[in-house]
Amino acid sequence: MSFLWPHLLWLLATVPLLVAVYLWALSRRKKVAVRYAGLELVREAAGRQRWRRHVPPLLFLLAITTLLLAVARPSAVVTLPSKHDTVVLTMDVSGSMRASDVSPTRLAAAQLAARSFVEQQPRNTRVGIVTFGGGAALVQPPTQSRDDLLAAIDRFELQRGTAVGSGILMSLKTIFPDQEIELPSSLGAHRAARATSLDESRTATVEPPKRVPPGSYTSAVVILLSDGQTTTGPDPIEAARLAADRGVRIYTVGIGTPNGEILIGDGWSMRVRLDEEALKAIADTTRGEYFYAATANDLKSVYDALTSKLVFETRDTEITALFAAVAALFAVASALLSMVWFNRVL
Repeated sequence: MSFLWPHLLWLLATVPLLVAVYLWALSRRKKVAVRYAGLELVREAAGRQRWRRHVPPLLFLLAITTLLLAVARPSAVVTLPSKHDTVVLTMDVSGSMRASDVSPTRLAAAQLAARSFVEQQPRNTRVGIVTFGGGAALVQPPTQSRDDLLAAIDRFELQRGTAVGSGILMSLKTIFPDQEIELPSSLGAHRAARATSLDESRTATVEPPKRVPPGSYTSAVVILLSDGQTTTGPDPIEAARLAADRGVRIYTVGIGTPNGEILIGDGWSMRVRLDEEALKAIADTTRGEYFYAATANDLKSVYDALTSKLVFETRDTEITALFAAVAALFAVASALLSMVWFNRVL
């Protein structure tokens, strides 16, 4: 457990002072009792209520201590229901996805796992689907209609080229439709042109949004599935940095095998391998997580794990309200016991 305002923990120094005041009040009360009542009567009363009289003040002291801790805004890593209401599935449909090192093919296995993932999502979660090959396209805007999502998955068609960066940029545009999503101009004119090619009609330059801590945006998440081999389009790491600047996590799923497979076409052949390092870098940049799937069953297990991760999320959360509630319970218990045993409040 940690505290957002640890400098206020010095207030706990008042607790020993309160204990000292309580002990002083007890000693004074004993002197008054001896002065105005018979000694035997005092001893008899003290014998009956010696331990009871200390319980309400002790509970009240615990209430004050807990409140002082709450003032310092405690936080802890806890597992809570996720607040993600939008999930963007970003799917690789490049030619390398027809490789059969994942049976029956990488694309067919990905479609099957994506269908299972969509069907397991809570009904209040909107799911959008982005595909990328040589370019990127939003094939299904975020929706709660499972039928529309499943139909979009069935319509996947293979394309030439693999533009992982374009897929990330289109995913961000899906989450933030009112923002200009483009790579910084310092990366070079050719990269800026590729980024803006997602929307040829854009000509105005707007002020970029304020940067937030990576992984801090809780309303949407991106799940990117690919074999990771970028052959065209913008740099996927730079695109991932744009996602990180907006707090969006990207969970990456690598499909295929490290050795890959040789694809043969009309007069050409090419070995398509899984580029895990690129996918790990994307996930690390955005505070997401990388998953590896070597088989169709592995891929389904990965999507099942992602479903659990999105429904319940472990994160560092402020628990000031919990401390305040515990303090209130201590205070109420103290007052109730004092009224029941002594007909007064403390």
